[in-house]
Amino acid sequence: MSSRWRNVLCYICLLAWIYIPGFYYCLLWLFVLFYEAINGFHDTANAVATVIYTRAMRSQLAVIMAAVFNFFGVLLGGLSVAYAIVHMLPTDLLLNMGSAHGLAMVFSMLLAAIIWNLGTWYFGLPASSSHTLIGAIIGIGLTNAMMTGTSVVDALNIPKVINIFGSLIISPIVGLVFAGGLIFLLRRYWSGTKKRARIHLTPAEREKKDGKKKPPFWTRIALILSAIGVAFSHGANDGQKGIGLVMLVLIGVAPAGFVVNMNASSYEITRTRDAINNVETYFEQRPDLLKAVTGVDQLIPSPEPGATEPAEFHCHPANTINALNRAKGMLANVESYDKLSVEQRSQLRRIMLCISDTTDKVVKLPGVSSDDQRLLKS
Repeated sequence: MSSRWRNVLCYICLLAWIYIPGFYYCLLWLFVLFYEAINGFHDTANAVATVIYTRAMRSQLAVIMAAVFNFFGVLLGGLSVAYAIVHMLPTDLLLNMGSAHGLAMVFSMLLAAIIWNLGTWYFGLPASSSHTLIGAIIGIGLTNAMMTGTSVVDALNIPKVINIFGSLIISPIVGLVFAGGLIFLLRRYWSGTKKRARIHLTPAEREKKDGKKKPPFWTRIALILSAIGVAFSHGANDGQKGIGLVMLVLIGVAPAGFVVNMNASSYEITRTRDAINNVETYFEQRPDLLKAVTGVDQLIPSPEPGATEPAEFHCHPANTINALNRAKGMLANVESYDKLSVEQRSQLRRIMLCISDTTDKVVKLPGVSSDDQRLLKS
């Protein structure tokens, strides 16, 4: 190969190295936005169908109202659902994967959810985008378990999966009971009156009888308020899934730029270091709690001074003491995270998330006092 063609090939490889990650990153953002758009026209009908059919509002105005209150729901609804989506994946998979694994994970999840949602929409089948996304995340965890040879129990965050499945099962039952009870009360105490018959008129029947298609004023107000409530609740719940997807994109595809807060002051770093020391002292005094969380009698000890630590860190509650020692060593005499290399910052982030995951499990144990819970959550 001549030197000219060699230079051309090197130039192409350099451009690919620079631009292809950015291309995949932009493509993932488009996938997230497309998923959110599908979720919008899939679920917005739940909020606006009644007000449009009953002519309580014009269709364009109803859709705008649903969009506005969905936005307020996302803005004011907190981040609990977003964190629940992220924490469904095993911590070890999130922390030890490279960008290639992150791309495969996020692309697979989004493609599966988008294809299923589009298919059910095309055939007019009612389906939940939440169930679709949760199923895709569970599928990723199980596939990772088969590829790495780990157990299914370690592949999934089982307590989080159980909580989410419980909510998915209980929520329609709660809706059934409340709606059925309300219908029963209305039929029991508001039967045989003219007003009761009027609320069942279709717009065409109402126009023939009253000369107008719109329902009575207070009925319209009730329909509009219920639509606002559904739109706001949808934003506070389903809207947060988009935030969770964005978090997965950042964690999986661009981990180096979002591992630690580069603007943290020396005081904040010192507080982090003190918190690590306090948690380490607590677990050294109460090793029974770590054993209760792990279900094993033997914890993984810290390596001897001067011993070489393994390059790859595996998150497991039995490895907590070792993780705390690693974090202490990395933060020793550090006043700014700029002093740490990209690899060290990534390693520190993995260790801190693993410690946080373990303390969350310990806090839920029955033998932990309220003072200890505050210490572990600080």
